[in-house]
Amino acid sequence: MKIGEVCLLTNDVIRLSNFYKMLFNVDNHCDDDVHQFIFSEETTLTIYNDGIQRKTNLQNICLAFTVDDLDTEYGRLKELGVEIVSPPTTRPWGAKNMSFLDPDKNLIIFRSFPKQ
Repeated sequence: MKIGEVCLLTNDVIRLSNFYKMLFNVDNHCDDDVHQFIFSEETTLTIYNDGIQRKTNLQNICLAFTVDDLDTEYGRLKELGVEIVSPPTTRPWGAKNMSFLDPDKNLIIFRSFPKQ
């Protein structure tokens, strides 16, 4: 079994989709304001407005993405004005993590692992 899709529900598909397109440096060639696939490989990231007005975000979700160079990504996100929660920190198990918020205040983690 594989995870087929992660879907972020939002009031503003364009704003949130543009953030993730910028974050991953991709262009999905779509400006749909109801539903967008950001990337679709083994697992799809989807931004969707299901018509329910969301007033608060309880941060019940965290998305983690593995990157090659965490320090470079940290610098890039700071330059873009992304809201950083915690800077790159090496964890006791060896992974290096940083966290930040997307425009809807979902917690996002970028992580890298030491080279073997």
